[in-house]
Amino acid sequence: MSMINLFEYQNKADISESLEKGLEEFLDEVWAKREKNPYFDQEQADKVENQQFIQFLHKTNQIKSNNYVGVIHFEGHRINLLPKVFFKPDQEYREADIQNIQHHILWWLSYCRKVRFPNYQAALESTKGDFFEVLIYLFSKYTRKLFQSSLYQAYEDISCELPYIKGKLDVPAYIKENLSRGMWHRLSCTFDISTLDNKFNRIIKYVAQLLLAVTQEQASKKNLREILFVLDEVADEPATAEQCLSMNFNPLFADFEIVRDYCYLFLSNSIQFTYKNELKLFAFLLPMEYVFEDFIFGFIEKEVPQISVRSQRSDTYLAEGNRFKLRPDLFIDANNVGIIADTKYKIINTNHEYDGEISQNDLYQMAAYAIRFGVEKVILYFPDSLVGEPTAIPPIKIKDRLSTDREIVIYPTVLSIINKELFTINATVDKSQINIFTHTTNRLKEQIVKSIGNNV
Repeated sequence: MSMINLFEYQNKADISESLEKGLEEFLDEVWAKREKNPYFDQEQADKVENQQFIQFLHKTNQIKSNNYVGVIHFEGHRINLLPKVFFKPDQEYREADIQNIQHHILWWLSYCRKVRFPNYQAALESTKGDFFEVLIYLFSKYTRKLFQSSLYQAYEDISCELPYIKGKLDVPAYIKENLSRGMWHRLSCTFDISTLDNKFNRIIKYVAQLLLAVTQEQASKKNLREILFVLDEVADEPATAEQCLSMNFNPLFADFEIVRDYCYLFLSNSIQFTYKNELKLFAFLLPMEYVFEDFIFGFIEKEVPQISVRSQRSDTYLAEGNRFKLRPDLFIDANNVGIIADTKYKIINTNHEYDGEISQNDLYQMAAYAIRFGVEKVILYFPDSLVGEPTAIPPIKIKDRLSTDREIVIYPTVLSIINKELFTINATVDKSQINIFTHTTNRLKEQIVKSIGNNV
């Protein structure tokens, strides 16, 4: 399988004319169903019909990535769409580098609310250069381990004929099928029974069969075969992403919600030819600016519990009459002091003059937030990158002349979201560590607490 690595808006890759046409049609189809993806419901309701994942430069037969990250499997080709924060010009990326980038993406997603990635550390146990294989491995290992301690059983409606009444008698069916034919002793009954052969297990079995047909990892194959062995008595039945959304669980089976989320992830991002029961094409793509926002919110909520944070607060408007709703990324309540925080997925070159890199539109937006929400402190969170080190950026001060020179202070802050040690020449992943991002997590916590200041 050939591999292409594309970084957001950075590098280009040559492709054949035949691959170009088929790939563009496939991505148009993925784009058409993007509303199924939980991250796309935040996008503006534009009318763009053609896909926005990749730029196709038809004159030169090249492709270039837009602002999406993930992986595309298409006709023997693997296209990794990678975050721009990992891009360094003129660097050749080793397989280990791609794996480490994927570890970072999984770490970020582990804090996100809209795509659940439990136990992402399990991916460190096997060296995989394919994000798709990482997803399969995580699903198969988690599900197999869960099956060792618990099996999902649900009540299903059963209709059958018995010599005695069980549940309730289906009177119309009894009269039509039995009594009218002189078989009065055969009673048509309907009743509930707890069974392994239920709707959810049929979904799991279908997804496991699809993934077993495409994975190349022996560990994943072993896990998937064990899952199918447990579900051997479950009926074979095609499943859809919509069926996953309809599944709800009582607290006794809460752990199976994660399995449901994985099944939804695969079914909503794949195109399969059901007549062969094989998964042929797969695209897992997320808009990176929303992933960064979701990661920062989830990180603060989990790792900095001493503050209260709300995401996408939308109860305030710019103009009277509830016109022009304002929706800051984060509203922080630190000891009853309100602070607006907005995530900006832009690379700030802190080694040079940065005024041109923080747009005036961003500052106008922050000033409007501060005035309407009645806060005096606004934080702009930017990600760091492999180029350069985060340094302190002077705050930007704005005088509100209408409020007797009330001062609004905007604090641009570059956050350490990358474990840069993994990208040194002789770097190796110490799998004995509980989490290779322990140091990065602690450093990020310190930076967030420091950005909030004395209010924590």
